[in-house]
Amino acid sequence: MASTLPDNPSLERLRSDARALQRGIMANNRQAIEAVHRHHPRPDLALQHFRLHDAQLTIARRYGFSGWPALVQFMAIADELAVDPGGIDAATLDVADQFCSFASLRYDHTDAPPRWQAAATLLESNPAVPQHHVWAAASAADPVALDHHLKDRPGLVTTPGGPFGWVPLLYLCYSRVPLPNKETNALAAATVLLDAGADPNAGYLWRGLSTPFTALTGVFGEGEQGPGRQPRHRFATPLARLLLERGAHPVDQQTLYNRMFRADDSHLELLFDHGLADAGPSPWERRLGEAMESRDQMWQRQIDWAADHGFAERLALLARHGIDVSGAELVQPPFPDDPNMRDADGATPLHHAAWSGDLDLIRRLLDAGADPGLVDFRYGTTPLGWAQHAYQTGAIDYLGSWQTHTL
Repeated sequence: MASTLPDNPSLERLRSDARALQRGIMANNRQAIEAVHRHHPRPDLALQHFRLHDAQLTIARRYGFSGWPALVQFMAIADELAVDPGGIDAATLDVADQFCSFASLRYDHTDAPPRWQAAATLLESNPAVPQHHVWAAASAADPVALDHHLKDRPGLVTTPGGPFGWVPLLYLCYSRVPLPNKETNALAAATVLLDAGADPNAGYLWRGLSTPFTALTGVFGEGEQGPGRQPRHRFATPLARLLLERGAHPVDQQTLYNRMFRADDSHLELLFDHGLADAGPSPWERRLGEAMESRDQMWQRQIDWAADHGFAERLALLARHGIDVSGAELVQPPFPDDPNMRDADGATPLHHAAWSGDLDLIRRLLDAGADPGLVDFRYGTTPLGWAQHAYQTGAIDYLGSWQTHTL
């Protein structure tokens, strides 16, 4: 099974929901009765004498758990490991924590190059920031500063801290600050942490959700907002390889989700090289148990997305590594008969191509008569505006050049 709890879940709220469900059954509320029939394993028997434990069982199963004890056990772990990076007010932080906050990929709407540039500007004005604490040194990928902090206090390598309560390795892996560091700096900084005892499987529960955001997740990057706003680490491949060689588990569900939206398969190839296909349970799977999706669910998500979006090479890659894709029906997204057709929000195919940065599709749509001046109904923005919001630099340049040449 897999948890379907909402962001930032609260055990007290869940208890309140159970009590409300019990009151609803006592009041013969239709929606409450339907919920019991949908989620309770013995609804007819339970409804005869509906007790609080029946309500708790219904709530637990509604959110993907086998029962209330399993839900409570997960919530105890979530209380320890949940972090909402977007809930931190950077204005209240000291300079070192502020640097870490600006530098880190948060996986919310604030992720964007200007914030990471603000981190670089702050560091330029305050070059001693990496000396302030180990978490700032990790965000800056400064191996000398890290070595200095850990020689004095070696236990810091596994100590949560900084603005998000992360261990240092996570700040290094989620940092996107545009520093002039070379690949050797980043690898040296990661090696200092790993040699000092950093856990290569370190992670946190983003807003309390049950799929961990690990060090690998941070390095591989990307996600629903696209590579412009949620880019890979600048040295993603060598850093990921180092983590895997030092014990990071190759089954990283959040990485697979974040990287499934685009056709590039470099992350899968690296993970398969390190045992993704047949690896045993990860430390996170052992710890979170049924709250995490099963391997079958994980693979089915990958197969479905690849098939629905015409990613034939991904399906072939999965099949080569023993993943059963026999039921997948590859769909090649059709080219629209009307390049200016609108969806329910008034966006055209050119809006969506601009958002995803698909230059080939942008060219084809424009050649077919797509109007780059049309605005969508929801945001009142042109395709160029969508590309700008997504920081799709190639699409921005191409659409800007097209409009200039056609004036």
